Amino acid sequence: MKVVVLCSGGMDSVAALHWARQQHDVRAVLSFDYGAKHNHREIPCAAEQSRALGLAHHVVPLAFIGEHFASALLKGGAEIPEGHYAAENMKQTVVPFRNGIMLAVAGGFAESVGAEGLVIAAHGGDHAIYPDCREDFMAAMGAALQRGTYAGVQLLRPFIAQTKAQIAALGAQLGVDFARTWSCYKGGAVHCGRCGTCVERREAFQHAGLADPTTYDNTDPLPARPETA
Repeated sequence: MKVVVLCSGGMDSVAALHWARQQHDVRAVLSFDYGAKHNHREIPCAAEQSRALGLAHHVVPLAFIGEHFASALLKGGAEIPEGHYAAENMKQTVVPFRNGIMLAVAGGFAESVGAEGLVIAAHGGDHAIYPDCREDFMAAMGAALQRGTYAGVQLLRPFIAQTKAQIAALGAQLGVDFARTWSCYKGGAVHCGRCGTCVERREAFQHAGLADPTTYDNTDPLPARPETA
């Protein structure tokens, strides 16, 4: 299938990019610059990974998100919280309806370049805090994309039932250089090691039994996963 891959430059989307390159005909790779504090760190990783695979990489500016939406993830927002990714305080980093907006843009782009599918790396670990990563939302968006395009663009979500550790293991099998991916929401010189995405990244490598190639500012013991009701 001819596909477009949404790739932020994080470990999940880069693994999805390598998976798509193996399984499909990738017509283009899309990243979005929406005013996040770490966009300047992750987008170059997406560009580098695309270039290494010989794929065209495009950056779509969505400045209105950073200018008008409320989230700690955005420049000008509150400080990035620290702790486990699944903790209640991590909801501060949710950008309202981000995936819905990006998928709508990507659907139009995909049809314009002759693609029949979109690949997104939403995964099981996202569900705790991100309503626009859950399978019911993804299924609804998939139906909208199919019905709203002449090409009947399909939404492919290969990792929707997988944990981040499973994605890390698959990425390692596919030869992903995880050192050339970015997760930290703070967007500093190195990964902070404390924010939710850093904690999740460290946890994923540990659970997958893989060496973590990431340089962290802090490697204190990981916080416990919050109990779910």
